[in-house]
Amino acid sequence: MPARKTDLSRILHYLVLAWSLGLACAPMAWAQSPADLHERYASLAERLQQSPFKRPLVLDSSESPDRVQGEIHAVMEHSFSRVNASLSSPEVWCDVMILHLNIKYCRAQTGPSGTTLRIHVGRKTPQSLADSERIDFSYREAKASAEHLEITLKADQGPLGTSDYQIRLDAVPLAGNRTFLHLSYAYATNIVGRAAMETYLATVGSDKVGFTVTGKQADGQTEFIGGLRGVVERNTLRYYLAIDAFLEAERAAPAERLERRMQNWFTATESYPRQLHEMDRATYLDMKRAEVARQNSLPE
Repeated sequence: MPARKTDLSRILHYLVLAWSLGLACAPMAWAQSPADLHERYASLAERLQQSPFKRPLVLDSSESPDRVQGEIHAVMEHSFSRVNASLSSPEVWCDVMILHLNIKYCRAQTGPSGTTLRIHVGRKTPQSLADSERIDFSYREAKASAEHLEITLKADQGPLGTSDYQIRLDAVPLAGNRTFLHLSYAYATNIVGRAAMETYLATVGSDKVGFTVTGKQADGQTEFIGGLRGVVERNTLRYYLAIDAFLEAERAAPAERLERRMQNWFTATESYPRQLHEMDRATYLDMKRAEVARQNSLPE
């Protein structure tokens, strides 16, 4: 077995993990106030109503030479008071993120410099923490009021040349006990990391696609975006579905919530099998139950 640093398949694997996190430092047209978000909701009304996701959700992505970004705008069937109370806690974000296939461990830790989420990312199969990659995200709750929730997670460095990770969530209340949510994931990579990712996409990841429609194939089948935008679109939706699964499970009794979250997330992802299917339900549940048990058993 070649040494870890020279094992190309391992390098490609962790590059995919970095891109899978979908998180970064891009300048974006971010809504700065509740009024901005309500204006954006109005401007997206038609796209939300005609969404191909069979729910009021709009997914966009962009790519530049050193950055990739995905973002979702969605109307959630959860009251803003529930969203605000449930998501404005760093520990809760670990409950959300562990639902993702590649997240192996998450622990919120508070110290002199603030709150950090210690996250380990790995393969879509059972894996030891020693064989995973660690990223530390700073947690910042900028706003949490009766009219606006704003949370940001940032990490300066990731594996294999990735940097400036950012996850950002904004939400405001809507009529009818609903919530309008904006979720963005972005991160930067250097030329070495991009080359490795492109190698993966040209080989073992060549059949993976995102959600943006680019045309029709010769047989009349819909053609979807591939490449780096396909990667970030898939994972942007995975994280959004994790948030929704978590909120839905909060309606259950406390002892039932973990199982409900995992079942909800898997069911939601299977609604988009062309893009998101990776394994059967039993395999996913067995892996996640073991990872959550490990996470809860380890000391702070």
